Amino acid sequence: MDYEFRRNTLDDSFHAELSMGHEALGRWLVDELGTDHAAIDEVVENLNLVMAQGGEWTRAGKVFHLQLTQDEALIQANVLLEGDDEEMPDVDLHTYEEESVSLCGPEDLLLVLEAWQDFIRRYGR
Repeated sequence: MDYEFRRNTLDDSFHAELSMGHEALGRWLVDELGTDHAAIDEVVENLNLVMAQGGEWTRAGKVFHLQLTQDEALIQANVLLEGDDEEMPDVDLHTYEEESVSLCGPEDLLLVLEAWQDFIRRYGR
């Protein structure tokens, strides 16, 4: 998985761009964790526990939901979890869903989280 982190020096905002299929992970990093080191530490700690001991851990956010198991890390937009059974119009939502769901291995998520935390420590306020 490829990623690039940037900081906008004009407004001190952080941005994360990840390779195709992992766009939601980039948005989750920025929108849900941002520069909150305690939140990042919480995810890393629970991710390490799940990888070592198994089980499952979830973290609901404002926009995205994280679900961790020993085999995978799933990030998806909360709107996809609502399960609204109303009939959707006949439009192609495939692109929207690709940007709203990311699936990767827990080891890959750990590497991205550690890199993100290092980046915001180095370039943060």
